[in-house]
Amino acid sequence: MERKDYERLRWRCIRRGLLEVDIALTRFLDDGFDKLNEDQQQAFVELADMEDHDLWHLISGQADIDDDRLAAIVELLRKS
Repeated sequence: MERKDYERLRWRCIRRGLLEVDIALTRFLDDGFDKLNEDQQQAFVELADMEDHDLWHLISGQADIDDDRLAAIVELLRKS
């Protein structure tokens, strides 16, 4: 991912409506995003595009996701 795309993504992660989602996404972006392969990074971007409450329910374990590609990233977010 190019630096400018990363910075835009970081801005989107920081500027969330729910502080919990903001913290979870930003922490993971800073500590684990660069370790993901390209497909995993794209899955993270897709998750970052979700509505805050839906995403928080996934991260907090209140909801499950059927998409294995996204589920793997949700699992990483839960651990971070």
